[in-house]
Amino acid sequence: MRYNFDEIIDRTGTSCKKYDGMMEAKGREDLMPFWIADMDFKTCDAIVNALKARLEHPVFGYHKIPDEYYPTIAGWVKSLHGWEVDYKNIRYVPGIVKGICFAIETFIKPGEKIAIQSPVYHEFKMIVEQHHIECVDNPLVPVEKDGDIVSYRMNFEHLEKLLDEDKSIRMLIMSNPQNPVGVRWSKEDLQKVAEITSKRGVIVISDEIYAEMTLPGCPEHVPYASVSEAAASNAITFMAPSKTFNISGIVSSYCIIVDEKLREKFFYYLDTDELEHPTIFATTATLAAYREGNEWREQMLEYISSNVDFVDAYLKENIPQVRFVRPEFGFLLWLDCRGLGLSQKDLISLFEDKAHLALNDGECYGPGGVGFMRFNIGCPRETLRIALDKLASAVRSL
Repeated sequence: MRYNFDEIIDRTGTSCKKYDGMMEAKGREDLMPFWIADMDFKTCDAIVNALKARLEHPVFGYHKIPDEYYPTIAGWVKSLHGWEVDYKNIRYVPGIVKGICFAIETFIKPGEKIAIQSPVYHEFKMIVEQHHIECVDNPLVPVEKDGDIVSYRMNFEHLEKLLDEDKSIRMLIMSNPQNPVGVRWSKEDLQKVAEITSKRGVIVISDEIYAEMTLPGCPEHVPYASVSEAAASNAITFMAPSKTFNISGIVSSYCIIVDEKLREKFFYYLDTDELEHPTIFATTATLAAYREGNEWREQMLEYISSNVDFVDAYLKENIPQVRFVRPEFGFLLWLDCRGLGLSQKDLISLFEDKAHLALNDGECYGPGGVGFMRFNIGCPRETLRIALDKLASAVRSL
């Protein structure tokens, strides 16, 4: 069947953070939301129908994890990424950010440090510092062509030097693929990360929440732990159907750990604190997504890809001062607004006070984000057009 991603759905009044949480997040309610990373599309029919069917039974008591739950996840990972995983190496976690926190609490001792690679998802730095741990940066390097940033690469030389000079760095939290800049990491990139970190006893946390969202025509996602024995030996991988199938509110994340020592220690932490048990709705939604949702997923990605093309054409014609790094996955655009010649404060004012749009401030992703904004285009085309018209009008007023 064909799904209608042009349908505009009113999400207000549903305790939706993206809309109903605007006052709390931005201090005002007159902004169109393009910030928090969920989509405005109706969730896949297969998931909705499965949840409705479960709701037909009037009792919601203690939940036994279905026998097919972990084997289904393992089958999905193999079919999508070519990564063969023993389903016994998979464990539910109640959210990827929470899972990373659990890994920090399990493996990092007082006085040890954690590295990140900015510009990167801002919660990495936040949760490290909230654990009273020093966060060390291994910044990405912009790749330019004709004066435009077209991609980013890892700085392996800097990473090696960082780890050699500071033996207290015991963990690297990596975004794979990289949010917010839209870049996927190649097998060779990940093999190099594994070579550098495994030799130095550094654990790699690989946040792969966007693994299922490779856009048409782009190279497929490569799971970090799959690239070599060295990677498998130091990897804790986090994945979820949440971004892909627009079910973030259901909390359906899981971790995969190949190495026995890492797995036993982390799973013991989860089991001891009873953190590893999914809700009825998490297992129901995940099974429906991975068994029946692929057609919806493929059509959604085609629509997102056409949204990327639409924004590209619109900016070139109407706001040539603003560009973006063409994403290889997902529904987030890393807008390069430096051509407007504004300070970061004035850039935010342009979007919020003049265009009345709520985006993510690029600076929150690290020093490399100054002059940038993160733009969520997971919405109907008409919504996107209205937003870009507002932005064009605001730019003309400068």
